[in-house]
Amino acid sequence: MPKKPARSLSNPILLNPVDQNAGLIQVIIETPKGSRNKFAYDEEQSIFTVKKVLPAGMCFPYDFGFLPCTKAPDGDPIDVLLLMDEPAFPGIAVRARLIGIIEGEQVEGKKKTRNDRLLAVAEMNHEYAYIRKLSDLPKQFVHELEQFFVNYHNLEGKQYKLLGCKGADVAMRAVKDAQRAA
Repeated sequence: MPKKPARSLSNPILLNPVDQNAGLIQVIIETPKGSRNKFAYDEEQSIFTVKKVLPAGMCFPYDFGFLPCTKAPDGDPIDVLLLMDEPAFPGIAVRARLIGIIEGEQVEGKKKTRNDRLLAVAEMNHEYAYIRKLSDLPKQFVHELEQFFVNYHNLEGKQYKLLGCKGADVAMRAVKDAQRAA
């Protein structure tokens, strides 16, 4: 197998996750808003692949991706739910403001694994431009996001236990922990 370039879109896992100067994160989109297909980056093949298909009537409510150069407790790069005006495409890098984190625990049998989701707002957008912190989102909106992840895991026969939603400061600590773990 040919050696992969150190930093390029051929391996988005290696891109910079945080722009310290601008206070932004760089999200790599895996699954676009409205898709029933769950895409994932396959590092071995250096491409995005279809990981699963959600049942009829269920789709991703917003763009879903990951933060490069991070490793979450589940072994994958840390997940990000991204609010933006229009769906993006798998593999696209989007600069975003980190606004919070949905903390959760995935339960499969007796095995418990933390599986948090960062919440971010695309830097370039109109619809969510006023969102600067988690508390700017309506409570019902956040509740629906939480329930999406509960239902998403139930489809796989796993339980997703919500541990709470926290602000950007807790989210950034999770990012730094995930960067150290990588």
